[in-house]
Amino acid sequence: MAGDTREQIMDATFAALCERGFADLTMQSIADEFEKSKSLLHYHFDSKEDLLVSFLEHLLEEFIADIEDCPEMDPAGRLLWMAQLVITGHGDDWAEDFHTAMLELRAQAPYNDAIREQLVHNDAVIREEIAGIVREGIAAGQFREVDPEVFAATFRSAIEGAQSHEVILGEAAPTDDALAGVEDLLVSDLLAEGVDLED
Repeated sequence: MAGDTREQIMDATFAALCERGFADLTMQSIADEFEKSKSLLHYHFDSKEDLLVSFLEHLLEEFIADIEDCPEMDPAGRLLWMAQLVITGHGDDWAEDFHTAMLELRAQAPYNDAIREQLVHNDAVIREEIAGIVREGIAAGQFREVDPEVFAATFRSAIEGAQSHEVILGEAAPTDDALAGVEDLLVSDLLAEGVDLED
C-alpha cells in the first residue's frame, strides 16, 4: 500500500473513532471520512478488525516518533513528555474523544485475539522504549542504578492508569495530581544523587 494511501486511511479511522467511538465504528463510517473511494478502503482491508489492527500499529509508530523526535530533551524530560502525551494528549480538542474510543477498543482485547496480539506487541515496544530511556539516563549519570524493565512496567502502568481515569472519571479525574505524582514519585526518584530535573 502506498504511504499516502495508508496515511489517509489511518487519518480517516482516527477521525471516525473520535467522532463515533468504537461502538458505532463501521467500515462505512471510516469510508465516509476517506477522500478516495470506499472500494479502495475495502481493497486494502478485509474487515474492520483487520483495519483496526493496522490502526493500532500506526498509532504505535506515531507515538514512538513523537518520543524520539525530541533529541534536545534529556532522558528525564523524555519520560515526562511521554507521560504528558499519554495522559492528556497534545492538548487538542479531540484528545478526550480519542482516549474514550481507545479505552473502548482496548476493552475488546479479551474477546478479540487479533486486537489483543497487537496491543501486547504495542505494550512490549513501548515498555522497551521506556527501558531504553532509563538505560540512557543511567549511562549518562542522570539516573541511579535501577532495573530498567521493572521501572518501565511501573511507569507504563501509572500513565496508562491515569489516562483511563481521565476517561472514566471526567472532570473528577485527578489528572494534575497524577502528572505531579509521575514527576515527583517516579521520575524525580529515578535521578542520581545531586541531579535535578531540568526546567
